[in-house]
Amino acid sequence: MFSGFTGLDIEVNGVRLRGRVGPDPHKAPLLLLHGHPESHLMWHRVVPALAEDYFIVAPDLRGYGDSGRPAPSPDHSTYSKREMARDCIALMEALGHQRFFVAGHDRGARVAARLAADAPGRVIRAMLLDVAPTLDMYEDTSLAFATAYWHWFYLIQPAPMPETLIGANPRAYVEGVMGARHAGLTPFPQEVLDHYVSGFDGADRARGACEDYRAAATIDLEHDRLDRAEGRKIEPPLRVLWAEHGVIERLFRPLELWSNIARTVSGHAIDAGHYLPEERPEDIVDEMRDFFIVDEP
Repeated sequence: MFSGFTGLDIEVNGVRLRGRVGPDPHKAPLLLLHGHPESHLMWHRVVPALAEDYFIVAPDLRGYGDSGRPAPSPDHSTYSKREMARDCIALMEALGHQRFFVAGHDRGARVAARLAADAPGRVIRAMLLDVAPTLDMYEDTSLAFATAYWHWFYLIQPAPMPETLIGANPRAYVEGVMGARHAGLTPFPQEVLDHYVSGFDGADRARGACEDYRAAATIDLEHDRLDRAEGRKIEPPLRVLWAEHGVIERLFRPLELWSNIARTVSGHAIDAGHYLPEERPEDIVDEMRDFFIVDEP
């Protein structure tokens, strides 16, 4: 797994980020951002092929996996997508890359979207996997959505209740969230699933993910509303892919919603459940090779 890669362990923007990078730093840089409740290991099925064309940077986001968990701020800005995007910029700069491709899944896609919005000069193109814009998803909340994405509303409850309960039995939480999706737990090797679980082992480790969601329901929405009020749109091209057997397909209109806030959007559904890179890695590799044009300036 991640053969030929090296471990990432670096402090940037006030947080220690861990993960993997490699193998060839001379190739076009591609930043891969994982979702919840996962870590950078979610990319293990796509990086062998992607490494033929790109220099892969796959960190654990702040608050997840083996990365740091800074003390939260009262307004949750420590875990805002804007702050996580700043982590990404600082990380890529430290690795010698001013401009890069980025792909994100789930929470990572929300970071990638904020990164593309705030730093269009850094992002060449961005791929977003199985998300609609956060503001639209909250504002269009229905019983069906709240039932399917119950964890969105559980994790935002005041500390320390959610993190205490999750940290007391992290496997029940992680396997419960992931196993309830279309493919169940079948796509996840035990060592990968164990790493996901370790990211929530104890209230102190679970707090990072809770703060991520608390930020999403507060300060992230403030940032999104301000962008729309000022008429700001995401400038880098977006490729949006979503699960045919998932909530985004069933309850939202992802192409339309992203087109409302971005200049250039393309995409379609993939015959899979929520965890696209782990369920359909060949499809995701093909999409990335098609969209992330290596010789694009």
